[in-house]
Amino acid sequence: MRMALYEPDIPQNAGAILRLGACFGVAVDIIEPCGFVLDDRRLKRAAMDYLACAEIARHASWDSFRQSCRNRLVLLSTKAHLPYHRFDFARDDVLLLGRETAGVPPEVVEAVDASVLIPMRPGLRSLNVALAAAVVLGEALRQTAQLPEPVT
Repeated sequence: MRMALYEPDIPQNAGAILRLGACFGVAVDIIEPCGFVLDDRRLKRAAMDYLACAEIARHASWDSFRQSCRNRLVLLSTKAHLPYHRFDFARDDVLLLGRETAGVPPEVVEAVDASVLIPMRPGLRSLNVALAAAVVLGEALRQTAQLPEPVT
């Protein structure tokens, strides 16, 4: 299981997602260009000391990411029709998260294998991208029996 951030533009969200990945043992792909430099202090503040534990792969563009990724791509999208909890995740899926301000362009939507949404109350648009990542990643890891075992 992996998460991929498509051209992220808010460093605090990217930092929170990197921390999420570190805590769950899930690698994070960052598809550039980013709307910030990767050593941004806001990213580091959100990731805290978990940044050193995060597995990060940087890709110069969507095309370079696609050339290196052979796994099934699952886009989290407010425009999808299938709720994430009704989707059958696979162990090696890549959860793709769009830009906070613009989502992903049509060519990315066309390239993914599946799109899922998080159902919510009528009249409300979306969750913060880091919260959405946590919600869907938790279910994907639960379904595929990849949640870390608690230390007792």
